[in-house]
Amino acid sequence: MRIREAKLLASDFIFLEAPRWKDGAVWAPDVFDSILYRVDMQGKKEVVVRDLPPRPNSFNFLPDGTPIIVSSVARHINKIVDGKLELYVDLSNFATGDLNDFGIDDSGRLYVGNFGYDIFAGEPIKLTSIHTVEPDGRVSVAATDMEFPNGTVLINSGRTLIVSETWCGRISSFDRDLVTGTLSNRRQFADLSGRHPDGICADAEGAIWVSSFNTGEVLRVLDGGEITDRIEFEGSAIACELGGPDGHTLFCTTYSGTYPDQMQHKRLGLIHTVVVDVPAPSE
Repeated sequence: MRIREAKLLASDFIFLEAPRWKDGAVWAPDVFDSILYRVDMQGKKEVVVRDLPPRPNSFNFLPDGTPIIVSSVARHINKIVDGKLELYVDLSNFATGDLNDFGIDDSGRLYVGNFGYDIFAGEPIKLTSIHTVEPDGRVSVAATDMEFPNGTVLINSGRTLIVSETWCGRISSFDRDLVTGTLSNRRQFADLSGRHPDGICADAEGAIWVSSFNTGEVLRVLDGGEITDRIEFEGSAIACELGGPDGHTLFCTTYSGTYPDQMQHKRLGLIHTVVVDVPAPSE
């Protein structure tokens, strides 16, 4: 296993989720500050949108480059058009908990997870579903009996969908039909028992970089569970994204305080970078 060292890129955030690399910068929403940031390779921060709806905990781009962002509490996904929000899809009649992370394919089809229960009210863990949102807005159930489906990414030229199930410490994979988007053949990609896998991304070899929230690690994991690389941080590791000018920069969002610090919204959120051997998948 290779132990890698991270370099601080930017600080003074609260809690950054779902970093995405595009147009020479990493974009990430601050969940508790309700701000979407754009941060360049020198660490310069730009506010893209302020005053987002509560807990904007996932973000990505449609195939035409339009940014879309989750409003977790409202269970909406919104488009950002000319700096303003427009409703893209309302999942409040489908999701049984606040929305979580989502993945997207080349056609703009979304795979959206949700908590499945009210974590903030102290309810017990309940299994939930992943929903598919078609480019025309149709919503259907993609997978059931998921335990807190979180980070989601496509590999193998879109033929495989990977999702982290946080509380059970598992990364699961599905075969995916390239035409219909249907998921099948659910199986275990990696057993990470004792860790809480959160945000994930994939590299060009189909390995998964996964943030382990409770242990403060970011790991590179192969199908079957072998860990090839490890990065350790103080506090919590939240999410990660491969990008940079040559695709070899891993961006890691972390929180250097405790869980009570997070709930008090102390500004201890950070972005780190790590240079890695295998680049991001080519577009």
